[in-house]
Amino acid sequence: MSLLRVKQLKKSFSSPEGENINVVDVDNFELAASEFCGMRGESGSGKTTFLHLLAGILSPDDGLIELEGKNTVQMNNSEKDSLRAGTIGYVFQSFNLLQGFSCLENLKLAMSFGSNDDESFAEDLLIKVGLAHRLSHKPGQLSIGQQQRVALARALVNKPKLILADEPTGNLDSKNAINAINLLCELCQETDTALLLVSHDERVVSNFDRQVDWNEINNTDSKG
Repeated sequence: MSLLRVKQLKKSFSSPEGENINVVDVDNFELAASEFCGMRGESGSGKTTFLHLLAGILSPDDGLIELEGKNTVQMNNSEKDSLRAGTIGYVFQSFNLLQGFSCLENLKLAMSFGSNDDESFAEDLLIKVGLAHRLSHKPGQLSIGQQQRVALARALVNKPKLILADEPTGNLDSKNAINAINLLCELCQETDTALLLVSHDERVVSNFDRQVDWNEINNTDSKG
């Protein structure tokens, strides 16, 4: 059985002029447990909306999203929050780290929403991503590359079954981008975590054995 299964998923938004804009229209998409998938697509084409639907951040207009055999579309907001905290790790392009908290505190706060309360695991993750000497540093005291590594560790701290990564190298230079992808794949492989990464950068997507073209699975030419 697939870890993630999507059927007839649709999402549209209204423009300021009142026009209905179709952003996501995916007939079928599946991801197996522990599978890595790179999805390519131009900026503004609806990839982020797709990931937000999968994570339960947005609700679809229609369709099925099944995670570990559970229909997440039928869940209430509290159930979606619990699912997102314990089963899904999300890597944002903008990192979304809390500026007033240290690296370790950012991870511990994420853990407070899940079921993992092992602080030593959070420390081990930060050590694995090369931040052993930065546990008490706040994001503003870190380089962009170091902030990204904190974001990767935070996504994995609750031992999720699935990582959703939205343009995770968009703010990095080429060298740091490749290092970040290699590190993310290494961490996911160690924990048997499935990975779905979306990017407009062909150099990033080309690192994956399974590559999907967003425009081929999304039945709309609308931007969003």
